[in-house]
Amino acid sequence: MISSILLAAGESKRMEGENKLTKAIRDIPLIKYTIKNILGSAVDEIIIVLGHEKEELETIIEKNKKIKLVFNENFKSGIASSIKVGLNNISNKADAFFICLGDMPDVNQNIYNKIIKVRNSYNKKLKPIFKREIIIPSYEGRDGNPILFSKFMKKKLMDLKGDLGPNEIIEINKQKILNVPFDSEGILIDFNTQENFKNL
Repeated sequence: MISSILLAAGESKRMEGENKLTKAIRDIPLIKYTIKNILGSAVDEIIIVLGHEKEELETIIEKNKKIKLVFNENFKSGIASSIKVGLNNISNKADAFFICLGDMPDVNQNIYNKIIKVRNSYNKKLKPIFKREIIIPSYEGRDGNPILFSKFMKKKLMDLKGDLGPNEIIEINKQKILNVPFDSEGILIDFNTQENFKNL
């Protein structure tokens, strides 16, 4: 089983007072666009971590048996708290989980599926000690998102603090990383400013 933690709790501080996740991209609110991409993939469940403007996002997100909405009451403390809330709510059956960002609409279902497929085929015949536990998409040598973590990385991610995200965990576990190259820079592009939306 593959789970995903979709981080949607942030305050959109660079958006001049507007919530980027409710802003339309290709006539669809950004959060719905991101969810649609995940639902179209082989991911089995989506844990959506809400925080800032929780009620408004709840009205936008359509009900689906794969989706579970959770609330991070400490969302202002940084991304680490949202990751932990997500981890506390993923299924015990999950063999691996994505950490997904709500503001990356060009991460489509094919990207999710390729990351899952490469992980499974790479690790299939390896002894546990040699398996790769962190699968990172890359474009022209630059690491992107979403990142797929083995369930064995959960405890380490639960130790995160502040606004660093999983980068420090990745840095000290380089021997566990498998990079998956893509020919699309969509894995690098997040929508953080009004200018991003104008350039569609």
